Amino acid sequence: MGYKTKEWRNSMRVTVDYNNMMSKFLGEQGIRDSQLREVKGQAEAAYRYVAENRGKDELYMGWTELPYNQDAIVADILATAKEVRKKFKYFVVLGIGGSALGPSMVFNALCHLRYNELPNNKRKGPKFYVEDNVDPVRMAALLDVIEPDKTCFNVISKSGATSETMTQYLIIADVLQKAGVDLAENLIFTTDACRGNLIKIDNSLGGKVKKYILPDGVGGRFSELCPVGLLPAAVLGIDIKGLLAGAAYMDSLCSKPTVSHNPALACSVLQYITMKQGKNIHVLMPYSDNLKLIADWYCQLWAESLGKAKDYDGNTVNAGTTPVKSLGVTDQHSQVQLYIEGPYDKVITFISVGQYGCEMPIPHGCEDIPDVGFLGGHTMQELIQAENKATAYALMRAGRMNYTVNMPEINAFTLGQLMFMLELQTAYAGAMLNIDTYNQPGVENGKKATFALLGKKGYEGQKREMDSAPELDSKYIV
Repeated sequence: MGYKTKEWRNSMRVTVDYNNMMSKFLGEQGIRDSQLREVKGQAEAAYRYVAENRGKDELYMGWTELPYNQDAIVADILATAKEVRKKFKYFVVLGIGGSALGPSMVFNALCHLRYNELPNNKRKGPKFYVEDNVDPVRMAALLDVIEPDKTCFNVISKSGATSETMTQYLIIADVLQKAGVDLAENLIFTTDACRGNLIKIDNSLGGKVKKYILPDGVGGRFSELCPVGLLPAAVLGIDIKGLLAGAAYMDSLCSKPTVSHNPALACSVLQYITMKQGKNIHVLMPYSDNLKLIADWYCQLWAESLGKAKDYDGNTVNAGTTPVKSLGVTDQHSQVQLYIEGPYDKVITFISVGQYGCEMPIPHGCEDIPDVGFLGGHTMQELIQAENKATAYALMRAGRMNYTVNMPEINAFTLGQLMFMLELQTAYAGAMLNIDTYNQPGVENGKKATFALLGKKGYEGQKREMDSAPELDSKYIV
């Protein structure tokens, strides 16, 4: 593998503990070993489907090979990132969906939590922003805090027809042009190799814009480990070789078709069984502020991949479970009451950290107040880990399903493992459900309606259909 030593890699192994899903701990609410055996054939078939179709662009499974086929791209990205750090004070991603959620998640996980507020000599790269919406207030706020002429804008869209991203681009291009900036100098495009609107825009600028390719077989929600995510990470000084090495390591850990030897398959089987039991809410609850946005990224990955009306046989299945983002310890005080005493319709996945990025001792004090004094002499790491274990225990005692993903520490290698495991888990679950994991027809319908409302050519029929809908009834407006 060529990334540190075998011993170090093994010490950084991400593992899954699903004891609190099983009947041995939960009683009648838990999964029995016999239930695991009942779906063994489906699990093995799902494993084979993913294994046999690895890298096939026509099936949008090119993401499976990203840990192995990007050496030249990584070298180029690292060189570009070095130049960006020298030249620019700010780096802004213009994107939506996976093009924004992925870079935001990695930034949050592997950079200082107050990165943009650090003085220049304590930051590895330029100030970093991701524009993942078309809220006008958000764009105005960005323009209030950056100097556009000193900003590199990474525009990410495969087609160059993504309305949100291209709206962002049009606004930024106008600002730069009015400031007398040569657009090509301040832009990097991540797009299709030879077609799409960003290619046309580059041609109009003399072909001078630096470009990276979003591979054909990689959908947006699976794109963080290609230039979509690797370039922003590299600009920030993040170890992108470590991200890919971690993904490759997890891939090796998932090389067998059995729940007991494949953590991603284990997670997908657990979720599949609980889906069939009617547990239709999947909570992801990391116990780390650095991992807060992994839940946002995962919500798109899981929801857009598995929320499908039809299976491959044309049956109406309305598949999927609703992903919910949560943060420990914060949401112990806002959500866990529901999880412990509310409906039996949830599975909670904890992400636990073995060693946090720094120590923070709790000083002695208030010894005359027992409710406070007992904390002295401990550390914040001890406290957050105790609360994590206590919450998992309380859920188990209440017969509530939960399992824990253990990360020895948060670094590029372990984050690469976690991302690839969650991607594989999603792929296996989709195969078990017999659905197309990689399309998103529901999203496309919403896009078409938006085009119609804004008068895009070719969507006149959609506009007529919308105009023919019943008029709003005032009695239903309060």
